[in-house]
Amino acid sequence: MKVMTPDTSADIEQTPLTQTSSPRLLSLDFMRGLIMVLLMLEASGLYEQLYQEEGSGVFHAFMQQFFHHPWHGLRFWDLIQPGFMFIAGTALAYSLIRQQQKNMPWSQSFLKVLKRSGWLFFWGVLDYAVRPKGLSFELWDVLTQLSFTTLVTFLVFRWSLQSQFVFSLGLLLLTEVLYRFTAIPGFDQPFTDQHNFGNYVDLLLMNVINSGGWVAINCLPTTAHTLWGAMAGRLLLSNKPGLEKVKWLFVAGAAAFVTGYLLDFTITPIIKRIATSSFVLVSGGWCLLALAFLYWWIDIKNHRKYLFFFLVVGMNSLFIYLFFEIVGHRWFNEYIGAITGGLLQMAQVPASLIGIITSLVIFYLEWRMLLFLYRRGIFFKV
Repeated sequence: MKVMTPDTSADIEQTPLTQTSSPRLLSLDFMRGLIMVLLMLEASGLYEQLYQEEGSGVFHAFMQQFFHHPWHGLRFWDLIQPGFMFIAGTALAYSLIRQQQKNMPWSQSFLKVLKRSGWLFFWGVLDYAVRPKGLSFELWDVLTQLSFTTLVTFLVFRWSLQSQFVFSLGLLLLTEVLYRFTAIPGFDQPFTDQHNFGNYVDLLLMNVINSGGWVAINCLPTTAHTLWGAMAGRLLLSNKPGLEKVKWLFVAGAAAFVTGYLLDFTITPIIKRIATSSFVLVSGGWCLLALAFLYWWIDIKNHRKYLFFFLVVGMNSLFIYLFFEIVGHRWFNEYIGAITGGLLQMAQVPASLIGIITSLVIFYLEWRMLLFLYRRGIFFKV
């Protein structure tokens, strides 16, 4: 992992907000920052503190959206990983086009992406490797998935947009075929938890099946998310008028959204945990629609108030993800919780509020750390 300063960073995602010579779009930075803020709040334990599993009412239904759907269906939280991978594809497009403008050879760009994918794979495996009972080898982390989708997206990046689109549909079709027609005894139920093709592949790769139903082969269909993000990036960097770009993003998003739900109502259920084709289409549609709105609102209409809070987080997205996944879960959260819990108990704060306050303190300290890095022009990249 490298630490880049504003003057030496070569990637679009590392350029500071104050560097106005960059062709970056604030909508892209905001969307990435928003995703990371939501993940930080989840890692701090805030959603668990606010959600009562046995509750009811409007607030209960709202908080339920911040947890993955148990199987067939879609909640807001199921869109976070697709958004993460989609934005990574958009940022990749900016980086690769900049490299092309500098006449960087394809072979050199390939080595850079290969190195990046290697580091993403390493950090993704490390995130799951250290367990209380010892070391483990697991491939379910978003970074291991992203290492694959990034590399594949790079390999087809110079294809025409039409060819890339057909390729992405081919990945979804391949996923349908593998789940429906491999007919492996015990794993021949395509949309049944613990008995589908993805579970079988996990047995081959890791000799274990995830109890929550997640599968490593999700990297195959979700490559479409990263590829569609890169295609959107190419569109945003084109010479088309701004409103025409919004129109294309909106039409593509609406088409994917409608097609995905039609599949869900007919032959392929929306299941995030095994990334069915219907799920990829619906979630990809939401990503395109969100980018269309944010690009129109921020970059065309020039609404830029209150963005800084999110941009600070988006500038060091990989760093903060690794921090709260590796350091936060294993030490930081518990340490801060012991301090705040003790002080709040001394102040006779109700027990129901201590957990909420502790989560907010954890989030605030992590955001202040990111602000410290931002103000000193320190940006971590791989």
